[in-house]
Amino acid sequence: MSTHAKRERLLLADLLEAAGPEAPTLCEGWKTRDLAAHVVVRERRADAAGGILIKALESRLEKVMAEYTEKPYEELIQLIRTGPPRFSPYSLKQVDEAANAVEFYVHAEDVRRAQEDWSPRTLDAVFSNALWSRLEKSARLLGRKAPVGMVLRRPDGQTVVAHRGTPVVTVTGEPGELTMYVFGRQEAAKVEVEGDKEAIERLQGAKQLGL
Repeated sequence: MSTHAKRERLLLADLLEAAGPEAPTLCEGWKTRDLAAHVVVRERRADAAGGILIKALESRLEKVMAEYTEKPYEELIQLIRTGPPRFSPYSLKQVDEAANAVEFYVHAEDVRRAQEDWSPRTLDAVFSNALWSRLEKSARLLGRKAPVGMVLRRPDGQTVVAHRGTPVVTVTGEPGELTMYVFGRQEAAKVEVEGDKEAIERLQGAKQLGL
């Protein structure tokens, strides 16, 4: 049975291929070539991928990223499609789903939403619920540096607190849109934002949401 991670992986690869290596993305400073290299390094180069989260390893990550961005773009796309090598933890279905379903969804949208003619993507109910379940578990981690209190709310009224504090801003949208929002893609997320005007402006402009 295909997993959400596998489906999003293939979609991401297709989008990157269609866009070409020099297309813009929502990742500040990155074109599609850089994003493709990031995806490959993250799951194939454990010796460098730690630099994504650990500052002391940043220089190692930058060096390896530079090497991979020089590879033929078609090779990077193929490496994404085929997935991690067998010795990688990501080769395990459960690990792949836990670590990559959201990762690949966000990066696929990074490619789609950077294009002028993009349109909202309708997610099936099962995937939407999976994204919401992930938000319930990780919202506080993703929103820990929010400059104001932040509550995420689905259209059906389900809520999760992403950051405690005052004043409180409530962000309402479908799980996929809320996911984009808390991963720092506020301007590209199709959501409704309610609360104090100044607090909303601070949250909308916050650069520190996400990991």
